[in-house]
Amino acid sequence: MKQFAINQAKFVTSVGQGQAYPAPLACEIAVVGRSNVGKSSLINCLTNNQKLAKTSQTPGKTRLVNYFLLNNAFYLVDLPGYGFAKRSKDEQTEWGDLIGTYLASGRPKHLFLLVDIRHEPSPEDRQMFQWTLHAGVPFTVVATKADKASKSQRMIAANKAAKLLGAPAFAIPFSAEEKIGKDALTERIGQIFEDAEDQARRAPEAEQLFASAAIAFAEAEAAESNESDE
Repeated sequence: MKQFAINQAKFVTSVGQGQAYPAPLACEIAVVGRSNVGKSSLINCLTNNQKLAKTSQTPGKTRLVNYFLLNNAFYLVDLPGYGFAKRSKDEQTEWGDLIGTYLASGRPKHLFLLVDIRHEPSPEDRQMFQWTLHAGVPFTVVATKADKASKSQRMIAANKAAKLLGAPAFAIPFSAEEKIGKDALTERIGQIFEDAEDQARRAPEAEQLFASAAIAFAEAEAAESNESDE
């Protein structure tokens, strides 16, 4: 099987609360985490384009859902960061509404939950994880800034962070600086994309099966009714 690779990437649009999402595709993968966890750096590293996702010196500045089209086939979505101390309560409520609406939209097929490998997950990280569970969106924990941990401790620290988050004790260690985990995360994206494509191809077949079953059930009921009348 040909190895999956990200060969093309471009910005599509930014979506605010109440605005329309772009036309849906079979696969949509979202990235979420604290404002300074390295979401933009991760996206730029994966796409080999350091100017694709804009990094900001002001954590929490991004307040929109940013869509990127990869390989002209699926979306990678950058969700607004959280954990910003300088935001007002109204702004934090606005962020919650934006994220909640997106998670409940049924669009994301998978979520990359980013945590800092150096620190215990914050209450906001845990809340985001609970939201993910409530929305029923499959997820993968990614432990960023893995270059700050020794090579022998990276996997241990990453898995510990996932466990402290409340998730199964597995995470992908990642560093945009040293490309640690880039291949593993790219492979994971490929698996998610392939699964979503398969599911999309099976959907019409499933609908046909349900329609056929409904017809058969109706015919059986009608036959039973006719027998009763006789």
